[in-house]
Amino acid sequence: VQLQACGGGLVSAGGSLRLNCAFSGRTFSSKAMGWFRQAPGKEREFVASISWNADSTLYADSTKGRFTISRDNAKSTAYLQMNSLTPEDTAVYYCAADDYGVGTPYLLHDYDIWGQGTLVTVSS
Repeated sequence: VQLQACGGGLVSAGGSLRLNCAFSGRTFSSKAMGWFRQAPGKEREFVASISWNADSTLYADSTKGRFTISRDNAKSTAYLQMNSLTPEDTAVYYCAADDYGVGTPYLLHDYDIWGQGTLVTVSS
């Protein structure tokens, strides 16, 4: 089982990016999914999460109203749409999967599988 995140890049402040997280395996639809990020010199922090059936989502205060997490269980893919980006959003973004599946976990240790990360750089 693997997670492959992509979609990062360089964008100007105020711009948008969409990150994709592809899950290889047969049990994607039973897992809650989350996005985290880690800026240089800082700890990894929660960005957003979505329950296994997408009926609930959770966002960090810093991303609420600007970012949208979604998923397509038929494609075994999770997404993070990021709008109104600021330089403070610059970080490596990681997707993660939680085997438990219920709810919208937000703690690092809730997640069992991690992707390799994709770099998002927002210029001022």
